Parts: sequence; C-alpha cells; structure tokens
Amino acid sequence: MNKTGYLGPRGTHSEEAALYLESLTETGEKTELVPYPEIADVFEAVRLGAVDKALVPVENSLEGPINISLDIIARTDSISVSRELIWPVRNNLLAKCEARDIKTIHSHGQPFSQCRSFLRRSFSWAALVEEPSTAKAAEIVSLSDPAEGMAAIGTRRAAEIYGLNIIAGDIQDSLENCTRFYEIHGTKSRQKDKEENPPLGKGQALLVCQIDGSKAGSLLAVLQDFARFGVNLTRIESRPARTCLGAYIFFFDLEIDGNIEAIRQAVEAVRSRSIWLRYPGEFPVIRRTNIKQGISEG
Repeated sequence: MNKTGYLGPRGTHSEEAALYLESLTETGEKTELVPYPEIADVFEAVRLGAVDKALVPVENSLEGPINISLDIIARTDSISVSRELIWPVRNNLLAKCEARDIKTIHSHGQPFSQCRSFLRRSFSWAALVEEPSTAKAAEIVSLSDPAEGMAAIGTRRAAEIYGLNIIAGDIQDSLENCTRFYEIHGTKSRQKDKEENPPLGKGQALLVCQIDGSKAGSLLAVLQDFARFGVNLTRIESRPARTCLGAYIFFFDLEIDGNIEAIRQAVEAVRSRSIWLRYPGEFPVIRRTNIKQGISEG
C-alpha cells in the first residue's frame, strides 16, 4: 500500500485535496493518507521515506506564498515535484448551536482573513479564536457543549467527521479563492515515476536559483535567457537567501507546451549565471475550478 503525507489532521483542506488527487489515480493500488502536524514534518516524511509522496500547499490566491514550503523546496536536493493541483478553497461556518447563539468562532488564521467581510457583516459580536488548523477548530467545537456557543470555520468534510452542522456555506469573501499544492516525491521515487510515464507534453517546470545580486543586470540576464529560448514564465517569486541582507532566491515557473528541449537549454543557461540552481522537475498542472453549475476539472 502506498502512503501519501499531508498537512493534518483529518478534515483540513489539504486532506480534501489529497483525496481528490487519489481519486484521479488509475493504478487501482490503495493509498493510505498520513496526516502530519506541520508542513516541515510532511517534507521530512518524504525525505526519510516514511511516505511515498506528499501534498504540500505552496500559495494561496488571497494570502500569497506559503513561505515555509518555498524555503524547504529551495534548500532540499532530495525532493522533486510530480504534480501541481490548483484547489478551490471553500470555507464554511460549522457549529452545534444556532447561528444566533454563536459567541466564539475558532479557526486557522488564514480562513479568518479569507472570510473577513462575512464575519464583520454577520458575526461582528463573536470573538475570533485562532487554532493550529481548521480541523482542530472543528474538533474543539465538537467537544463543546452547545450552550457555550462555539463555532468553527472549516471544510464540509470536517463537518462530517466531527458531527457539526453547516450554519453557512461558502463564506469566503472571494469565489476565486484557491490554493496551489505541489505533490512531492523523493528524488529516487520520482525517477521511477518518470520512467513509467510518457514525456510531458503540456504543463509546468519549476526552477529555483540564487543569482549574484551585486552585479547590475543579473536578473535581467536570466530573464533574457528564458526569452532567447522562447520559454514563457508564468510566475516569478523571490525569498531571502538568509545569507546576508539583500541576497535573494528566485523561483521561476516555466510553461511547458511541447518545448521540453528549449526548457532544458534555458535551465542550463541560467545555471551558468547562478550561484546555485535546483530543478525540482517538470509536471502536469491539474485545475479544479468552481463554476455556477458545480465543480469541473481541467
């Protein structure tokens, strides 16, 4: 049985996304989902081989990049990316009591930010209590007495797991709210996966590097390398290199559309300009987007 790690506990958005990805797998082999309390623990489980693969969040469309995920990817040679999933985030207000009796609302910090307008408009009197995860918030509410007036912001799956009522659904301020996840493997298992699957025709590649920022035009030269080989960039992200003030690591998402050789030539050109460079892989992008009729995949 394969094992897939994710940011737990059960009932988080990460678990919902992991279950969805597993539903797309056609091998017929059963997979055990293994929850971990911290994102760093998920990466470590992959590095040590405790799980075969894992799903980690890397960016939210409203809150921005998940910095710990980017930092670990940048500093780990033994991790590669096999798939990207763009997952629509749907937040719900869960409780055992009636809406009018809610006194405190528990959740992770991000859902509070994502649902700010709803909370201000509909529950301005309620105190907000931050918890380690949406699932933990749901668990806490499930153990409370209804008279305490506790509610949680979480997933529909959390409502099912912990026996809570959905007081209000889709309470996020933007219907465009989504999270990007990377499915990650250890380098050896990723090599095996590449050997068993046909070459990627359309998708994305990730390149991470540090360039010498003391030289004028260093970043421009890198961008010109991509342009010279006809490689389109869909995202550029920077993070402090943690070596000295003003030193940065750059993350480049490269669009793949049958141009694998051009991608690899561009990567080697950028490598020659970099202090160091890591290439976690080429991978398909799976989009699960919400439309009025429901949910569709693309």
